[in-house]
Order: sequence, then C-alpha cells, then structure tokens
Amino acid sequence: MKKITVIVVDDSALIRKLLTEIINSQSDMEVIGAAADPLAAREMIRELNPDVLTLDVEMPKMDGLDFLEKLMRLRPMPVVMVSTLTEKSSDVTLRALELGAVDFVAKPKIDIASGLKEYGSEIANKIRIAKSARLKRNVSPSVTKSATADAVLPSIANRIASTEKLIIVGASTGGTEAIKEFLIRMPPDSPGILVTQHMPEGFTKSFANRLNSLCKISVVEAQGGERVLPGHAFIAPGHSHLLLKRSGANYMTELNQGELVSRHRPSVDVLFRSVANCAGKNAIGVILTGMGKDGAAGMLEMQKSGAYNFAQDEASCVVFGMPKEAIAAGGVNEVVSLKDMARSVLSKISSMGSHGNRV
Repeated sequence: MKKITVIVVDDSALIRKLLTEIINSQSDMEVIGAAADPLAAREMIRELNPDVLTLDVEMPKMDGLDFLEKLMRLRPMPVVMVSTLTEKSSDVTLRALELGAVDFVAKPKIDIASGLKEYGSEIANKIRIAKSARLKRNVSPSVTKSATADAVLPSIANRIASTEKLIIVGASTGGTEAIKEFLIRMPPDSPGILVTQHMPEGFTKSFANRLNSLCKISVVEAQGGERVLPGHAFIAPGHSHLLLKRSGANYMTELNQGELVSRHRPSVDVLFRSVANCAGKNAIGVILTGMGKDGAAGMLEMQKSGAYNFAQDEASCVVFGMPKEAIAAGGVNEVVSLKDMARSVLSKISSMGSHGNRV
C-alpha cells in the first residue's frame, strides 16, 4: 500500500522533529520533507508533491494565512493546521479553516514534547482524514474507550408537552464552515438552536464569537443555565457536553463534564439524546460533515421521539462520515445539500406551525 506522504511546516525545530517522529511511526504515512517557513515549504511542495501538509499557524517570512490562501488558490491540497491553545491562535485557526484547511491539531501549552506524543494518534487520524477529504477551492485527545450516551444521560419515555420549536445541530471535521453557512442564513426570529461541534477547549468561544459577528441571530458559547429563546444559538464548549433540559415551560441549556461519548466531549449523541428526552416532535435535527459515527444513535432516538431530521449530502461534505452513519442507522428523514439546508429546515419549521415561546 502506498504511504500517505506529508510535508511538515513549522518554525520550531523541536515541533518539526516531534511531528516527523509521530508521523513516521505510523505504518501508512511518512514525512518526505520538513520546512521552517512557508517559502521553503513552497519549494518542497513543488518538488515533492505531498499528499498532506501540516502547517503552523504563526510562521516567519510569510504569514501562515497568506501562505494558505495562496496555496488553496494556486495548488489546492489537504492541510492540517497545528495551532497553540491561545485566543489569538484560535482566531487565526478558524480563519484557516475558512480558507480551506481540513482540520487542526492543538499544540499543548506546556511540555510540548510529551504533549504532542500523547496526541500522536489524533494527529495521525487527522492526516488520514485530510488525505481523503473534499477540498474547498477558495474560499480532544484520542482514546480507545467508547461510551454511549447512557454514560451521561439515561433515555426517558415521558416528555412534558410543548409547542416551542428547536433546531439541533451536530458536526465534526469540516463543520466549522458548514455550521457558519447554515447559521448565517437563519433569520432573527428563527427557533432556538443548539450546536455541538467537535472542537477542543479554547477554540469554541472564538468560534461562537466569530459566528455572532456574522449572523443575524445571537451566537454564544453555552455557559449552562441559559434559557433557549428564538433568535439565539448556543455552541457546546470544548470542555463539556451540551444538553437540553426543561425548567417548567422553558427549555434551558445544561453542561455536563461526564465521560467521553463516542470518544468525544462534547458529544453529538449526548445532545441528541437530551433533545429526544425533552423536546420530541418539536425538534428539527441536523447532522453535518464529520468523521466517525457520533450522532447516529442519538439522531435515531430523536426520530423515534417524533423529531424530523436532516443530513448533509455526500457531495457537499468535507467528510461524509457522520451523515452517512446517521442515514445508515435509519434516523434521517431527508438528505440535503449544504447550500439548501437552511431553507429546507426553515420550510419544515414553517410547516410545523408556530415556533415562538408559546406553551
């Protein structure tokens, strides 16, 4: 089998060495070049034609974003960003995803050598995903244990009746751009929206702030205990599962730092399970691009509770993993392209009747 070829671009000699060791330790990939800056990387790419590039966020001689923008315009290729866990770096990383990077790996703040080695499996997996991902043309540590939503929240059969409508979204690889495209089309009076996107702590707040600056609705990182109102979207924080709860006649957010579910916290399955428990037929489920099967079981539970569910189609996904698994599980009512998703969801909401806070 032909190995995945990788060029590592980082101004730190230590990081270049560690990433090279991690990648070369995998049986299906190898580093064919390592560059200290984008100018050197440009020549390596021309000469060696790698399958995947790992790119540091902050680079000398040429800004990393400028380099990425030129690369994706002139020679599109799969790129995995390597970012530090700082507010500045998280903003730059989100911009990199907008420009076409497939995914990113967060560098540990301290003890980088041991930290990156612990992230070795995650780095390797993201390189594999990047190799097979669909490219835009312009534009949590890995664990072996895999729990189900039962580890965080039991399933219940009895629900309190309500007429308030909700939109519930789950995504992973490629999801930051897909969520942006979906939310930017939501009108100011849209139903309340809850979103779980696989993203590490330190990035979700910047992600929410960026969406808030672009959308007609209010978008925030969930803190727990907020009332879910029309015109508001809540993003699961990188450190906790996001759940929907009832308090009397109101829907509320709740955070939970229980076990990793489907190898993630936050987990889409946990959010979807909570919605099945307390919203039922008043919920619209949306599963977008992402690797793995997180959300498939929860979406089926939502459907069985009366929810109507949409999945992003293969052609518009960066990675057709999570939608494919949800479709295979039988929990999806409609498969829709990303560009049509918001219109389709709003049309379904309209056919369901009132979505205001009337109970």
